[in-house]
Amino acid sequence: MPDASNNPHRLPSFVVPSHYRISLQPNLEEAIFSGNVEIEVEVHQLTDNIQINSAELKISNAYVRSDSGTETMAIEIVHDEDMERATLFFSSEVTPGAYTIVAEFTGILNDQLRGFYRSRFKDDEGVEHTIATTQFESTHARRAFPCFDEPAFKASYGVTLIVPEDQFALSNGPEISSKSVGDGHKSVVFADTMIMSTYLVAFIVGPFEATAPLDVDGVPLRIVHPIGKGHLADYALEAGAYALRFFTRYYGIPYPGQKLDMVAVPDFAFGAMENLGCITYREVLLLVDKTRSTEPELLRIADVIAHEIAHMWFGDLVTMEWWNGIWLNEAFATFMATMCSDNFNPGWGRWNQFSLERSMAFDVDSLINTRPIEFEVLSPVDAEGMFDLLTYEKGGSVLRMLEQYLGEQEFKDGISYYLKKHKYGNTETNDLWDAIEHVTKQPARRIMDSWIFQKGYPLISASISEDGSSISLTQDRFLYTDDDSEDKTTWSVPVVLKVGTSSAVEEVRYLLEQSSAEISLDSPIHWATANAGGSGFFRARYSPDMLDALSNTMFDSLTPIERYGLVDDTWSSVMAGRTSAYEFLTFAKTFKTETDLDVWTVLSGCLSTLDKLVEGEAKIQYKSIVRDLVQPGLDRLGWESSDGDSSRDLELRGLFIRLIANVGDDDLALRNAKDLHDSYLVNSGSVEPNVAAAVTGVVATKGDRAQYELFVDKHHNPSTPQEERRYQSALSAFPGEAEMHRTLAMTLDGTIRTQDAPYLLAMCMRNKEQGFKAWQFIKDNWSRINKDFPSNSIVRMLSGVTSLSDPDQAKDVLEFFDDHDVPQGQLTLQQTLEKLRVNVELRTRESEAFQRDIVT
Repeated sequence: MPDASNNPHRLPSFVVPSHYRISLQPNLEEAIFSGNVEIEVEVHQLTDNIQINSAELKISNAYVRSDSGTETMAIEIVHDEDMERATLFFSSEVTPGAYTIVAEFTGILNDQLRGFYRSRFKDDEGVEHTIATTQFESTHARRAFPCFDEPAFKASYGVTLIVPEDQFALSNGPEISSKSVGDGHKSVVFADTMIMSTYLVAFIVGPFEATAPLDVDGVPLRIVHPIGKGHLADYALEAGAYALRFFTRYYGIPYPGQKLDMVAVPDFAFGAMENLGCITYREVLLLVDKTRSTEPELLRIADVIAHEIAHMWFGDLVTMEWWNGIWLNEAFATFMATMCSDNFNPGWGRWNQFSLERSMAFDVDSLINTRPIEFEVLSPVDAEGMFDLLTYEKGGSVLRMLEQYLGEQEFKDGISYYLKKHKYGNTETNDLWDAIEHVTKQPARRIMDSWIFQKGYPLISASISEDGSSISLTQDRFLYTDDDSEDKTTWSVPVVLKVGTSSAVEEVRYLLEQSSAEISLDSPIHWATANAGGSGFFRARYSPDMLDALSNTMFDSLTPIERYGLVDDTWSSVMAGRTSAYEFLTFAKTFKTETDLDVWTVLSGCLSTLDKLVEGEAKIQYKSIVRDLVQPGLDRLGWESSDGDSSRDLELRGLFIRLIANVGDDDLALRNAKDLHDSYLVNSGSVEPNVAAAVTGVVATKGDRAQYELFVDKHHNPSTPQEERRYQSALSAFPGEAEMHRTLAMTLDGTIRTQDAPYLLAMCMRNKEQGFKAWQFIKDNWSRINKDFPSNSIVRMLSGVTSLSDPDQAKDVLEFFDDHDVPQGQLTLQQTLEKLRVNVELRTRESEAFQRDIVT
């Protein structure tokens, strides 16, 4: 059980809860609620006070009741808002034993998208409605009811909601009774949950509807949605049912809840939340018209659904002991969701696309200001900062690396053993390695501790001996910029080599635990790649001879994911100043015949960045190079879809259209895009969704005032949540100053929901012409943004400043943050500012030479 002795933010461990009875009555019009809670606890030592978590609540009355019925009143209730707790002082000492803490309280339905909060939406008739919903992770249950708000204080929960009779109410357990209590209200009682952490409790009230329950092997599954949106629920039901069956089979453990509701919430700070039996989602990540959506939109929804359902076991059934171990929840859910989506629709090539997410983690972990996956957490603010790329994407990536090294079945058996051994309990990282080692007899801890507890990752340098009989490997920490300290960090690196010899292509597995090693082979080596299968969490650098050999054989001998790695590793060398921008462009030209979506995705990002380095005549020449590189692929696929198109072809066509129009500035592509968008406005079904999404963005980047007005209207009157998101994003791309000014104003005047506004502002800062205007707007409205926007979204909004690579603009950003902190994400802010410096250095270092090389 956690102990508070070394952490003032932790509760004492001598009072342990086992069951809560919670009764709440929200008033949606006045944005307040009242309630009472009874908490069954075991007191383990003599005390005259009990501390519980409470924030923004007024506890008006409290006492403890012994098993014999004796009541001891709290003669004083001291609220400490800074520490988010209340101390109940009693009239006499409480002796060790079983008690029930009883408290009456009131609170506010806030607008901060945390705790117990309110949200509004308009129905198809334009009538506005208000709902009340919850978001408790990481430490916000204390804003809804007094509780022991730490993950290790697991208990069961019985919830009663007193709500207007015409309102829909739901919670974690199934409804077991509903009866009128007069004054137009009803009391809805829900079944007790299994024991779980406070952050997983949920309750929702409002004008919702639910689909008929779908029986998934005995588990009733429903989509709960705001009124009038039931026609958008079918795909989520399909994906949810698949994930529920998939994980039940994979883990070998029945679903731990009694029912599963997936709830679309109009305002939601996160993507989704894994409340047991009552998962909440942003509408755009649950409600969708499959026939009018792009492949990335459908994949994203399937991913998020799978991620949340994976949590029902990893996170809900078995929970980390404290927030430093949140990776045990989130990394596993990321990894398992990818596996589930890959099975749900193999055509997506989900494990190949996972490379893109691994690259996002690389980008952060290449910084001096990175952190280990498992990192010290003291306060609620620290806990909020753990929900980042390192927890999710790096964590998921190193799990994939371990799985591929140990073997998929062996890894699966180890995970199942871990969950069965620790179900209903709390764990630390060592418990996971113990379970995997017990089953596989492999040194999981020896391999993984360096990846979990050390920051950064290695660069594996490879070279072949002169006689071709061996490969030399060395490892060093990879950083974008030189560190003043001499970093001698090493990792236990599961290297999987793919080696081409005169007689065969073979895989060689080697655990590189020292700074260097020599691997001998029986046959002379013609070529080799250091990251076969692309699952290793490291960069690879090859000697010039090795790189030449790989380039000559990559389309014959390397898989798409391995070619992706070759491009991504080469680009990272550019970012680190080891390879020139022009050398990369020369390398990129060899991919003119490339047909793989993921390889083109990484190429597209690199080419877009290089576009920022050129001006004048060099820009004209550069755009011509891009057109020549992209045109063969677009010609192969054409502008219109065909019955033979795969999911990946559909997405790739859209990528080609964006790249040749936005970076290549191709006149024909720009005209085609405008014509297709005009057709879409007349009849949305006339344009394939992936093309429609692509041309929407293209038109915006060249758009005028009249087109801007059309986009605003489409954003205000969308047919689906996905269409709303597309047009909202496109508003950030218009080049005109007046259009940017209006878009920025909409983020604060209520036009754009606070769940979306921070992300729109981030995109505005990426606008080539007006990005600095967006930054100035953020500066000018800094206090209001911090007051109005969800606290977890501020650092995500600031990711957009990395695009401001003009030295003077970057200087303005850096000076601003000399005097302004972001407490809930200070480390993430430092990472963002370091990446801004890296981008400035890239521009300063490469721009002049790159432009000169292009025009000569």
